[in-house]
Amino acid sequence: MSSEYFSTPADLPATIGNSQKPREPLIAATDLAARVRALNDAFRRSFAGGQVVETPGVVELAEADRIALQLAVRRFSSFDPDNDPHGEHDFGAVEVGGERFFWKIDAYDRALLGGSPDPADPAVTTRVLTIMRIDEY
Repeated sequence: MSSEYFSTPADLPATIGNSQKPREPLIAATDLAARVRALNDAFRRSFAGGQVVETPGVVELAEADRIALQLAVRRFSSFDPDNDPHGEHDFGAVEVGGERFFWKIDAYDRALLGGSPDPADPAVTTRVLTIMRIDEY
């Protein structure tokens, strides 16, 4: 660290002992992830409040298989640190009819021109859930 943070070595223990400042960003990040997770879960479970996109490999499935795949995505709950490292519930893999598929939620700005300025704010965010065969990822 640069010396601008501590005027003397004696200031170091006092600064380390002040847990208020370092924890604020962690709490804010945790709250943000919880809000994004709740919005992603609500969208994934209902397909309401955003757009659902199916890749060509999914569109080509028989109607019954597409319905089963959509249901599997809506019911998905097997989140773990490997598939959900940020705790936002924005990615998963499901198996339908012996074939594996991925789904992914992206948060775009309202005009769908770029990323959302605040994925936790539905007023400035359009969620897009893409369902794809694994070879289309």
